[in-house]
Amino acid sequence: MNSESQIKKRTLPPRVLSSLDAARIQWYHFKAIIIAGMGLFTDAYDLFCIAPIMKMISHIYYHGDSITTAVLSLSYAIALLGTATGQLVFGYLGDRVGRRRVYELCLIIMILSSFGCGFSVCTSSRSCVMVSLKF
Repeated sequence: MNSESQIKKRTLPPRVLSSLDAARIQWYHFKAIIIAGMGLFTDAYDLFCIAPIMKMISHIYYHGDSITTAVLSLSYAIALLGTATGQLVFGYLGDRVGRRRVYELCLIIMILSSFGCGFSVCTSSRSCVMVSLKF
């Protein structure tokens, strides 16, 4: 079989393409766009908020001392490794048990972690603060 016949097999019939072109935009389409956008926003927010948060942490807990490059690099590395690990683990779970159930599990984990950070009892120890914020 040559590549031209493979291309012909993969193309949709003209009536399917014309029905897709003639389809009206419905509320379902907007709902799908909003849900996909929220997923992208929350994932991007976790990665882009690290720099401003590290600046705030350095002012609060390092009192004029500049935060070391090692601490900054380690914080960024942990965040990126956590993101990659989460994508692999929860992507696999989503394929196995369903995306909706995994999305609910992720939401519960995020809520509990946020409460854990909010109610952490670390006030002065830098290492305790850094560990609690890695949630």
